[in-house]
Formats: sequence, structure tokens, C-alpha cells
Amino acid sequence: MENMKLKITIGEDVLTAILYDNPTTRDWISTLPVTTTLEDHAGNEKIYYPQKKLTTDGAPSGYKPSKGDITYYAPWGDIAIFYKDFNYASGLISLGKIEGNGIEKLMRVNNGETIKLELEE
Repeated sequence: MENMKLKITIGEDVLTAILYDNPTTRDWISTLPVTTTLEDHAGNEKIYYPQKKLTTDGAPSGYKPSKGDITYYAPWGDIAIFYKDFNYASGLISLGKIEGNGIEKLMRVNNGETIKLELEE
């Protein structure tokens, strides 16, 4: 999984993210590619629910996300992409991070707007 990257397509915009090598990330990428919609949650993150609950094997008890972090929130089973820094949350697992200024574009995605997530080739 070394240097694995995620490609996020929003209309004409293409963002990239670096993915971290851990069991939860590997389980998540097995569900890709996916075309989905994002919804804004709590004014600090965009979320969607993958087709299955992901493994939490070997995951820490929680994580303190910052702007651009891609995470999995195990209690609810959702992927959360943070566009603002947030507090430590139990059950949150880090999967990767949006590169460059991509998070600025992602935070403008409207509820119900379609995006595509896939591994970058």
C-alpha cells in the first residue's frame, strides 16, 4: 500500500489524498471505486456511509482530527472528511489526508452533490 493515493472527483475538480497503511484503510479501499453523495455534519465535516462496516482491528481508541483528515467513525460506520479541526473523538480512525488546497473545494460540496472516490492509478 506504499504511496497509495485516493482520487476524489467532484464535477470537473479532481482532488487527491494520501492514504495511510492500516487495516481500516485497506478494508475501505476494497469498497472503491464508489460514486456517492456527501452530507454536511456538524458544520465541520462531510460524511458518507460505505456499503459495509469497516474493520477496526489494531486501531487506536480514538483520534484528534485536523482540517483535511479522512477518517472512519466506527460507532456510526461513516467516512468523515474534516474541513475544520476537531476535538479528540473515541472510535475515530485516521485513513488519510487531503493534499494541497483540495479541502477548500470539498467543503463547498452541497448536500446531495455526487462525488466519485477511487484509487489513483
